[in-house]
This record gives sequence, structure tokens and C-alpha cells, in this order.
Amino acid sequence: MSFLAQTTDMSFLRQFDPEITDLINKEYKRQVEGLELIASENVVAREVMEAMGTILTNKYAEGYPGKRYYGGCEFHDQIENIARDRLCRLFGAEHANVQPHSGSQANEAVYLSFLKPGDKILSQSLNNGGHLSHGDPANISGKYYNITSYGVDLESELLDYAEIEATARKVKPDLIVCGASAYPREIDFKAFAEIAEDVGARSMADIAHISGLCCTGLHNSPVGVTTYVTSTTHKTLRGPRGGVIMCGKEYANSIDKAVFPGLQGGPLMHVIAAKAVCFREALSNEYKEYAEQVVKNCKVLAATLIDEGFRLVTGGTDNHLCLLDLSEQGISGHQAEIALGRAGITVNKNTIPRQHLSPFETSGLRLGTPTITTRGMREEECKQVGVWISRVLHNVENAAVLAETKDEVTTFCLRYPLYPEIRE
Repeated sequence: MSFLAQTTDMSFLRQFDPEITDLINKEYKRQVEGLELIASENVVAREVMEAMGTILTNKYAEGYPGKRYYGGCEFHDQIENIARDRLCRLFGAEHANVQPHSGSQANEAVYLSFLKPGDKILSQSLNNGGHLSHGDPANISGKYYNITSYGVDLESELLDYAEIEATARKVKPDLIVCGASAYPREIDFKAFAEIAEDVGARSMADIAHISGLCCTGLHNSPVGVTTYVTSTTHKTLRGPRGGVIMCGKEYANSIDKAVFPGLQGGPLMHVIAAKAVCFREALSNEYKEYAEQVVKNCKVLAATLIDEGFRLVTGGTDNHLCLLDLSEQGISGHQAEIALGRAGITVNKNTIPRQHLSPFETSGLRLGTPTITTRGMREEECKQVGVWISRVLHNVENAAVLAETKDEVTTFCLRYPLYPEIRE
């Protein structure tokens, strides 16, 4: 019997829609038996999952606590207030909005709160570690606003703050966006805030990837430093899939109006309840120990890959992810992703600085340790994971090696259940 069947009693779903039930259980088996190294994923606590699967999903609650457009929201008001208060306490924020359905919508809400179409944004390019929602031409942000991109120094592969400042002085942007989806080093949010202030711009830090490190002191926090801070709740923060925004009290009204009615209708109250549970977890000492282990594990994984002869972008990592450059191996990130998947190791191909391949092929892999750390793996286990990755990447066309590795990975992963209290 699957975990889901035991905790949510899928007997009704199993009878009504066995096809979907079967696929859910297959996905559960895939997660249990494989190594999930995608940096933007994690395993939520049972308590978070239980909050998401409640009757709160039945209710419309457009508006905000005390100012709803529907009746019957008294308990939803209390839940949302708890979520906002916990998030403010977690990060030391003056104001928080917990309604965005995603990190991208949180970013769009910040833009909508004060920018006009055609206004200027300075942000990190996708190829150099930024995110689609920071102004990529394929995204609505790149279509509505005038985007200038900054990258990294091509030698060090680190952010060059002097060059970013020079670009800001030349462009005179209305908003400077910092924070990344594929940058393995610590970001100096204070430097970005000072550059923005110097050129008369506002600043926004997207900490979707590193929020769990920022709130535990493992990475400097932009809250109270940049004008706005956005994040998802499902990466290092280990909560449900969703977004949040934090800002000073002077921007609270404009941010809230941008989220609703600007971008969204009814909030997902079952998800907001799960966010509240996640924030409570993140306030605990146990969570800080978890976040510390995430960083330790990633450093060991990175060091192991270097010992195995691979080059890492920036030469290592300060956070939860590392970027593997496959240029010298003569294989693409796409090929590597497929081969590792066949060996039971899930990763994602990723663009890296100076790559010559297309974004569909890429020259790099992004690897992260949040999920395997949640499962209880530590430094020694991460060394073994690095050895398996090396073996696969040296044998991408060898079906026998991939199959042998997958058997080893499955046996290994069964020692680290997703939910230890459940027999898997």
C-alpha cells in the first residue's frame, strides 16, 4: 500500500479513477527509489501535505483578512493572519503577502505594483543564472518591460558588482532585480541595494532558491535591505508549492493590491494553511540543523565531483546547489540528464556561462542537495552520490553500467525513506 493510500485514504479515488491512482503510486515509487538532485525540489513534511488536503480548498476567500468579498471566511482570516505573522517573524519582515500562487506571480506582482509597461529593469540573464521571470524575452516580464541584463565575470564566473554598478549608471533602471536560480555563490544583497539607491531605482531580491538559508543565517538576508523580497515556499524552505512577498510597511498597500485584484482572484487557502505549517517548521531549531546539513552536503558533493575530474562553475558552492560544466566531457546537459535518469538519479540540464550549445541541450547540469538531506543523507552518502554521477557521465551510452547503477541507487535509497514513520 502506498504512503498516499495510508495517509489520505485513497479508497474513493481508487474506485472512481484507478488510472490516476495508479500514476500517483508510480510517482511515489519513483521518488522513493531514486535520488532527487533537482535544486528547486524538496520533500514536504506530512503535516504540510495534510494541510493541503483539507476542506479549506472548498472555500472562496477573495480579498484579505477582515476585507473579504465572500462570507464565511472567519477561520480563513485567522489562518492567513497566522501565515503572515509567522513569515514576518521568520525573516524579520514588516509586511508579508502569502497569497501568490507561485514565485513567478510574486515577481510579477512586484513589477505591477509600481512599474508601467516599458519601464526599465536591470536583471541577471538566464544564461548566467537568472530566472525566466526576471525579464527573459520568452516571459511576460520580458515582453512588458525594457530589460537590460547583467551577467557574471567570464573568468571568475562570479557576479561583478563594479560592472553591474557601471551598467546601472548607464541604463538608469527603475528596478534592479537580484537573486538567481542557478548561481552557486553567496549574493551581496546590500551591494545591489546600494547600487539601486545610487541610481534612483528600487531593488527586488528573489530568494526562491535560498530562502531556507537566508532565514537561518546561512546566507545573508535581503529582508530590510532591498525594497522588495520574493520567494517560493517549496525549495529550501520545504513547504507547499507557492510564493510570498515581503516588504516594508510603506509598500504594503501597493503590493497587496497588485496581488489581488491585480493578478489573482481567490487565494488557495489550503495552500496558505500549508505555508503557515511550513513557516512554523522553519522557525524550529531542527530546521536550522537541516539547513546547515544541506550546505555541508552540497560542499561534499561538489568536492567529490572535482576529485572525479569534473569542472564546476565558480569552482565550488556556498549554498544548496552546484553547476557542473560538461564541456570537457563532450556531452550535453540533455544527454547527461537522460543517462542519469536511467540510473535513478534525477537532475536537470542547465545553461552555464560561455556555453555554445542551445538552451535545449545546454553544457551544464544543476545539482542540489535539499531533497536528499531531507531524507537523512549526510556527507558520506553525498560522496557516494558523487561517485555514481561520475560513473554514469563516463558511461552515458553503456546500458549495462546504467542498469547496474540504478540497482545500487535503488537499494541505497530504500535505506532513506521519504517518510521514515511509514513503512515503504
